[in-house]
Amino acid sequence: MKIAWESTGDGPPVLLIQGLGYGRWGWEPVVSGLAPRHRVLCFDNRGIGESDKPEGPYTAAQMAGDALQVLDEAGIERAHVVGASLGGMIAQELAVAAPARIDKLVLCCTTSGGPDAVPMPDVTKRLFAEAPSLAPEVALRRFVENALGTDPPEALVDDLFARRLANPPDPAGWQAQAAAGLGFQGVDGEITAPTLILAGTADNVVDHRNVEQLARSIPGARVELLQGLGHLFFWERPDEVVTLIEDFLG
Repeated sequence: MKIAWESTGDGPPVLLIQGLGYGRWGWEPVVSGLAPRHRVLCFDNRGIGESDKPEGPYTAAQMAGDALQVLDEAGIERAHVVGASLGGMIAQELAVAAPARIDKLVLCCTTSGGPDAVPMPDVTKRLFAEAPSLAPEVALRRFVENALGTDPPEALVDDLFARRLANPPDPAGWQAQAAAGLGFQGVDGEITAPTLILAGTADNVVDHRNVEQLARSIPGARVELLQGLGHLFFWERPDEVVTLIEDFLG
């Protein structure tokens, strides 16, 4: 499997795992904040960007194997891991499958999965139902706005919209990744890595109340709620998010 990855900075390694439909470019504001003190690795998940796009559906466990491959190719025995949304599910699978490879774990805007998980908010369900009747660029901009918090700056919406236009996901790859998220029923084992859980209280994609169940499933997990921020909170207030991560990683 070809997985496209890149390394920035020097210091204790941090592996960043993106979510559905976003390539490694989706970590840009976090990379610039962490790189002065860390070696930051980010990569394109299978199904998107410059990585291979095998026939789906995928599973979060398969995609965790890809993340482990990146650590192997980078020559890194042990790293901090940060995962967002679907990337948070992948990070959980990685933490159970290869606990010796993870130092600390940061889970962003994600869920523990399973029948007790809080469902996707209705506003996003309605948007998915309406999207096929909209012009593609109109639908895309609506999805960008929906992924941000209360009253997002227009300049940020414009920036993310332009980046999404410039980096369109492969349709089959997107569907295969989506299957990994929809099929995630939680990990089969205990997560032992020290864990920080971050969520925006205005997240329209993954209900922030999922952090309660997620925290219960991970002994000693610490939760930080970001008031008024959405699913892409690390784009809305990257400096604050980097500070929280840095403080936790030590």
